[in-house]
Amino acid sequence: MRAQWMMATAAVALLGMAAPVWAQSEAAPQVASAPVATSHTVAGGLDLKTLATMDRVSSPVLSPDGKRVVYGVSSVDYDANKSASSLWVASVDGSFEPRKLAVSEGGASSPEWAADGRSIYFTSSRGGSNQVWRTDADGNAAAQVTSLPVGVSGFRLSPDNRSLILGISVFADCDTLECTKTRSDTAAKDTQTVYDQMPLRVFDRWYDGKKSHLYVQPLNTSGLAEGTTRSLTQGLDADFGVSGIEFTRDGSLLVSTKLLGDRNAFTNNNDLYRLSLSGGAPVNLTQGHTGPDYNPVLSPDGRRLAWLASPRENVGGDQPVVMVGDADGQNARALTNWDRGPSDLTWRSDGRALYATAADQGQNRLFEIDARTGAVKNLTDIGQVNEYDERAGTVVYALESFTSPTQLFVQKGGETRQITRHNTEALAAINPSRPDEIRFAGWNGEQTHGWVFKPANYVEGQKYPTVYLIHGGPKSPWTESWSYRWNPQVYTGAGYAVVMVNFHGSPGYGQAFTDAINSNWGTRPLEDLQKGWEAAVAQNSFIDANRACALGASYGGYMVNMIAGKWNEPWQCLVNHAGVFDVPQLMNAMDIGTFIHEFEGATWDRKAVYDAQNPETYAGNWKKPMLVLHGSRDFRVPMEQGLATFSALQRLDIDSRFVHVPNANHWVLEPKAWVNWQQEILDWTAKYTGSSR
Repeated sequence: MRAQWMMATAAVALLGMAAPVWAQSEAAPQVASAPVATSHTVAGGLDLKTLATMDRVSSPVLSPDGKRVVYGVSSVDYDANKSASSLWVASVDGSFEPRKLAVSEGGASSPEWAADGRSIYFTSSRGGSNQVWRTDADGNAAAQVTSLPVGVSGFRLSPDNRSLILGISVFADCDTLECTKTRSDTAAKDTQTVYDQMPLRVFDRWYDGKKSHLYVQPLNTSGLAEGTTRSLTQGLDADFGVSGIEFTRDGSLLVSTKLLGDRNAFTNNNDLYRLSLSGGAPVNLTQGHTGPDYNPVLSPDGRRLAWLASPRENVGGDQPVVMVGDADGQNARALTNWDRGPSDLTWRSDGRALYATAADQGQNRLFEIDARTGAVKNLTDIGQVNEYDERAGTVVYALESFTSPTQLFVQKGGETRQITRHNTEALAAINPSRPDEIRFAGWNGEQTHGWVFKPANYVEGQKYPTVYLIHGGPKSPWTESWSYRWNPQVYTGAGYAVVMVNFHGSPGYGQAFTDAINSNWGTRPLEDLQKGWEAAVAQNSFIDANRACALGASYGGYMVNMIAGKWNEPWQCLVNHAGVFDVPQLMNAMDIGTFIHEFEGATWDRKAVYDAQNPETYAGNWKKPMLVLHGSRDFRVPMEQGLATFSALQRLDIDSRFVHVPNANHWVLEPKAWVNWQQEILDWTAKYTGSSR
């Protein structure tokens, strides 16, 4: 199994709080009470709590003989407001029903089979910190493998079962794990932290100076830790991801990382390195290439190395090429000439082909790539493949769609079969809407793609209120998936028609389509959204264009703010979660140092470009009611962006509401907080579309 490789092309951020309007008078601020929970769900629709408490399937791994699959399931305890991870096993041939392993008690995740198929390794924090554990193939009893002074972030089991490669977050200048623990304990008591270089913050935490390093842990004949845990990356100022390592036959590891010192935050130029398990300096295998090189995989015979190479440095949404060369990276050539962006690369077990996933026309498909010619064919059609594994011609993959959460499927001998059926009871109670695709001439007359969903219990001849969902990223497309953040079935279940469009910038439609958004955040995608709305209304008479609201998060929230200033006529209300008000401040304050290249230069060098694409420039034209939602731990788009949006709305005397989610980062993850967050959105749209039940 390969963890899915995604090059970061996320949202945005800033810092700069506007004075609240109530500070201008002696009147006390008005704090809105929480809404009275109202069920907006029609019969057969998907209600919020049902979605929040569905089991989530992930991490399928085939046994060495290809007969069984171990996988992870995350289950929600709604009353306790938390989730728990467990391990399940299913048979490839259907000879037994999927069952939960007994060792799941106390939490278990990230499974990996031993080479002989007699045991399964996994991670668990049941002992107080995240460590590696081992169980028999039936999952009856668990034994702790590692007992380190600090937690393990991940692991890989060596092909000979004689050692573990561990990912551990450490201070690079510490020569022992005890040193890292002692320094961490001391730092936790400090009243201030000093920084001399970027990054300062990472997604939802302040950077603590630690790096993810690789350690080797010898195992005894019983498969348990024995001997000293030894660093393979001692002193290196770099992060190493465990999921991206590859074992060579001569006792080395292949990894992808950056070794560029204090400029790491301002480049995505990863290279491939060889690390010897016996020690020594890393050897750069791709030094001559200035774009990111990542996801190294060796052919089954160990003679050929394949990897993904993006052509350009710091270009978000840059589609990588599949490269193939000798095992040492020499004599490399581009295998593919494919106008799609592959990820999650691995070899087929016979060495004649490779597998990869890629966004393609609103789907995220699993593909097979001929290792000699580079010819590509898709193995899946409708839906989003998140993870997969292959053994001896058997492929197992995790697939979700607009109408189903993730299930596991097996392809073997030209046949496809579903092997898991989680959430059966919840799914039996709903009738999810299957959307119709729309294709229309968008910006520059280029074909643009989207979907229109009928509401639950649709009746021919009736008109329905509508929500227009706008995706974030901006280079993260809507795909045929079952979202736990912005699921269209929540809105169809509340009686709405739903429109979704993959505007320019969205991957899956070719590199030129994605590149078109660079320096044009607020123009070309907005034109696509306008033309998509016109096409959806013209082709679907059930859409009531006079009862419609536009909703978006992250870049989608940015676009909601742009719509408020440049295209507010069609909308009765707007919803902005974690959106952007001031792009220049965002680019200089967010946690991704390379994201500024979305505008092809720094704010001070391209001020006119930034101003033209900045929602703040057009805020004087705002007039439609807007709901603003933001989390305090959001360092991708810092909460000050949402505060500035709300302040502007209040100064303009526009009906508005601010929802603060204290424990949320860029996403709302706690089950109860998520339900309350979505309840606010449904209450807001119902208020302005007259659809309250």
